[in-house]
Amino acid sequence: MRHVIVVALAGASLAGCSSFSWDSFKSAPPTVQVQLESAPPGAEAKTSAGPGCTTPCQVAVPASDFTVTFTMNRFQPATVPVQVINVPADYSGENAVPGAITIEPNPVFAELKPAGAPPKAARAKSQRPKAKKPPAAAPAASPFPPPPPPPVR
Repeated sequence: MRHVIVVALAGASLAGCSSFSWDSFKSAPPTVQVQLESAPPGAEAKTSAGPGCTTPCQVAVPASDFTVTFTMNRFQPATVPVQVINVPADYSGENAVPGAITIEPNPVFAELKPAGAPPKAARAKSQRPKAKKPPAAAPAASPFPPPPPPPVR
């Protein structure tokens, strides 16, 4: 195997290829299948990793943490964080355990809440023009006579 890499590197350098990268030898990250569901169904679900679909559906995403944002007309959007847990293989001892990738939560579920209309009072208040306040009036005269002056001593 070493000879093949050396030959490939030598061939790349002889050909004058300056864009050679070790990244070409790396394997693509594993992907996981994720079930996306919503109540009500029919919401647009978009992952932060890129893929999206209309619920209920399933998408393949790279095996790393991500979020899913659910949107639907007349409903408030909802975002759900998703954690990808990589359990490494354990070949020590008598009981070998293969590695596994788990997704929490799976299925990814969002209950969308209806987008509420503004309260009735706020809606009516916003539609009518504001009335100007009249200037403050001088205090009204008292119906009682003024108190007598204090006695002189």
